[in-house]
Parts: sequence; C-alpha cells; structure tokens
Amino acid sequence: MPITGENLIGGKAVRGVNGEARAFDPATGTTLEPAFGGATEADLEQACALAEAAFDDYRNRPLEERAAFLEAIADNIMALGDELIERCVAESGLPRGRIEGERGRTVGQLRFFADIVRKKTFLRTVKDAADETRKPARKPELRAHMIGLGPVAVFSASNFPLAFSIAGGDTASALAAGCPVITKAHSAHLGTSELVGRAVQKAVADKGMPAGTFALLFDTGRKIGQGLVADARIKAVGFTGSRGGGTALMKIAQDRPVPIPVYAEMSSINPVLLMPGALAERGEAIATAFAQSVTLGSGQFCTNPGLILAVEGPEVTAFEKAAAAALGGIAAQTMLTPGIHKAFADGVSSLAGNAAVSELGRGQPGQGCQGQPALFAVSGADFTADPSLHDEVFGAASLVVRCKDETELREILEGIEGQLTIALHIAQSDGERVKALLPLLERKAGRLLVNGFGTGVEVSPAMVHGGPFPSTSDGRSTSVGGMAIDRFLRPVSYQDFPEELLPVDLRGL
Repeated sequence: MPITGENLIGGKAVRGVNGEARAFDPATGTTLEPAFGGATEADLEQACALAEAAFDDYRNRPLEERAAFLEAIADNIMALGDELIERCVAESGLPRGRIEGERGRTVGQLRFFADIVRKKTFLRTVKDAADETRKPARKPELRAHMIGLGPVAVFSASNFPLAFSIAGGDTASALAAGCPVITKAHSAHLGTSELVGRAVQKAVADKGMPAGTFALLFDTGRKIGQGLVADARIKAVGFTGSRGGGTALMKIAQDRPVPIPVYAEMSSINPVLLMPGALAERGEAIATAFAQSVTLGSGQFCTNPGLILAVEGPEVTAFEKAAAAALGGIAAQTMLTPGIHKAFADGVSSLAGNAAVSELGRGQPGQGCQGQPALFAVSGADFTADPSLHDEVFGAASLVVRCKDETELREILEGIEGQLTIALHIAQSDGERVKALLPLLERKAGRLLVNGFGTGVEVSPAMVHGGPFPSTSDGRSTSVGGMAIDRFLRPVSYQDFPEELLPVDLRGL
C-alpha cells in the first residue's frame, strides 16, 4: 500500500495544505519520504461534522456489527504485513521483534474489545420494577444502561507507535463504546499512522459504517490538535504523552463553554520498594532483573522503574553494586526521536551534576540518538529536600533513594506524586511491613505488584493502567484493560417507557 501523506476524512484521502512534515529515522539520522500535508481548519471542520453526523447511526448499530467492525480493523492491520513492520521500525528505531510484538498487542486489544461488546456487560443494564401500591406516591418503573459520550479525539503516543496510536487502546475502547474517533497522528510516526489509518478506513467501508466513524489528521504544528479539543462536537479526549502536553489539553477542555473529560496518561516514576527480607534472600537477582527492566526499549515505557526505595544498609549497597555491574554490560539503544534523546541526556546530566547525587554506574556509551543507561543514588533527606529529583527522566535512568529508616521511607512515599505503578520486592519475613504500607500505596498508584517490575502491561479485564495525578489526569480511569471502555460511556435512565420504545438491550428485562 503506497504511503501518500494524506489525511483520511469521510472515507476519502485529503491532501493537507497547511505546511508539510516528514518522518525521521532515528537509527540512521535520515529523513523519510513522502511529505505529509498538514490538515487545515477546513479539514478539521469536515472531520468533526462527519463524526457528529455519524454518532447516532454508529452507536445504534447492532452490537454484533460493532464487534465485527473492530475485528475487521485487526484483520486489516495484520494484512499490511511487512510493509507496516518495516515502516514502523524505520520511524521508531525500535527492533523488529518489539514492533511485531506491539502489532500483536494492538490487534489483540481490538479483538479483546470486540469480545467485550458481544458480551454486553459494559451496557450495565438494570431494571427497577414499579410499585403501584407504594404510598404516598407510586414508585415508577426505571430502566438504565450506558451509551457512548459522542465523538472522541485520540492523540497518538510517541513511545508506542501501534499499541497507543491510531488503532491503539484509546481508539479501540472508544469505538467499542459506540463513539466515532478522530485521531491525530504523532509527528514521529507519520507513515505508520497512515498505514494503520487506511486499515481502519477500509474496515469502515467494508462493514458499512458511517463515513464519519473514523478520521486521521496530520498536524504540522499544534493548532489542529488544540482545535480538535476545543471543538464543541468532541465529547472526550484520549492522550498519552508529556505532562506539559496533557495539562495543556486539559486546560483547553476545561475552558470550553461545555467542558469535556481529557483522559491523559502523563508522568510516572514508578517507585520500586526493596524490602529487607527480599534483599537478604536474593538482592543480586533483583538487581539483574532491575537492569533488564529499566533498559527495556531504551527505558521508553511509561511504567519504567525510575525510583528505587530502600532502607540503607549493607544489603542495599550490595544491590547497588550488582545493579551497576549489570547495567554496565547493556548497550545503548536508539531512542524514538532526537527530541526525546536530548531530553533524556539533559535529565541524566542534571542528575550527574547534582552535588547531592552520586553516580553508581552507566551502561555502554552510544552515538547519535542512542541513550546510555545510567544509575544514581541519593540520601532520603536530600531527595526530600530537592523536588527536581522527583521528576521523571524518560529513558533508561533510575535513582536509588537510601532511606535512613522505615519512618523516612514512609515519609518519602507520602511526599511523592501519583504513580501508574508501585512494585514491592518482598520475602515472607516482610509481610507485616507490607501490610502496614499497603493503605498508603493504594492511595499513590493505580497498580501494585509484587516481586516484579511495572514494565509489561497485560490487556485483561482486571488491568489498571492509570493512577492519581500526574500519572493520569483522572485517577478513576484506566487506558488499558476492559474498564477502559468506561471512559467513553455515560448512563441514561428511562422512566415508565413503553416496552416497544425502549432501546433493544433494555427490552424484556
């Protein structure tokens, strides 16, 4: 399938005339063809108008049709074959195996939500029977279910060019909820976005869905993305990216005459707690596993373990030495974009230049856009005194915080921001310590895990990939797993409706 650099609106390919952009290969340092035309305000207007017009038609299609549509998208993505894989590798610098795995996750998510649609449990249908004998007033009959919010804007992520992109989790869950989707491609993955966008567009046509069910826009600046969030026809936003980008979209959404929710995944340092019993039993093994986790994908995961917390002592010193040694054997890896690489290098330089911070070790040096892994340490008191040490360094870097005692450990946990994950490495002897900390940890993160690391997010009904601000804009939600559909639904109640006028799923209750 040729990549043309065109926006996809209303079942058609539309050449944007608002400037041009080209993708970039971070591994070779070369620019990729073709040029992509930026969407205009007229393109945005057309996409939003079509999405609004499509909403009632799309959401009222039989659920089997909606599920089959999601599966058709998955099939079309797989049918792209090596063309998609090769373009995605070129635009991301990620290895082929990672991209093939991410493609599997992407189509798996679509099929996962197709299954949710078929099971119908997301509708949450309920009936309250009338009571004609109740005094002093009759009790009415009430039935309720969930419906889609309306057209949803989805912003593609930089670090997952498939799984959190054009047909990623936000798009899959919004379409499953009955909401048309307008996607904005990430500037780092332009060709990948078009290929996947055409796979979605083909499914729209093949399954007879309204033309406005899906659109893909390319933006050569920020105007179109901001305009998308500001448009009154958009009813919710899905975003994965930086805190600055997410909070900017949140402000636009809240300043509208009718505010809308922005479900933004933004910033997390994902603390790892090393409990004394675990360190004594298997400290070196934990260190080796940590080095593999922190460098996975050059550290470009939102669940990367950026902070290690432990009560100081000889076991912690041994862990630090083992982790530094393991890190020293790991090669630098290509990062997604020159901008991400520069931000990582600046963050590492800031840690290295901090007088209170000691450098424990580095991975092998790289070149170009390759990020060299790094590990640092700081005392609990100095960590508390310097808020800059709490900031996320997006990449393969982590900071060990040496707490003087368990009281300081708890105080540090109280002071950190909301997180996507908190991992605990424990032994049986650590049980009482963990029980004492658990209520605090539940307040701080969306996912708690034992004897592992947050990297690797299972797509399943019980998964929560969210957490208190700033890890996400709304800690009541998740962007991965079955509950992700809830972000794009709202309840409607029907009082004393004749059976034949009720929505199909509420009849016969």
